[in-house]
Amino acid sequence: MKNAPAKVDSGSKGRDTETADDLGHGNSPAAWTAVVIMLVGFAIGTLAFFLDVPWIVWASAGLVVVGLIVGLVLKKAGYGVGGHRYVPKAHN
Repeated sequence: MKNAPAKVDSGSKGRDTETADDLGHGNSPAAWTAVVIMLVGFAIGTLAFFLDVPWIVWASAGLVVVGLIVGLVLKKAGYGVGGHRYVPKAHN
């Protein structure tokens, strides 16, 4: 028997409305790129805040905004979930 996708209990009277395959929202090149850029911005900003270097704190805040913009641009270019260039990976 082939492995069936795991069911996720929705919590309301035992109705199974989602499968494990449906839970991959946001798992795309656009999302990963945006998150990595924003995490780098937050890390640099945190270090600069600790070292009391205000201009780097503000520059890192700008980097977080750049990460958001890059993610949106990549999504519009088709690299988001459901985009024409996005190919989901098969999970075993």
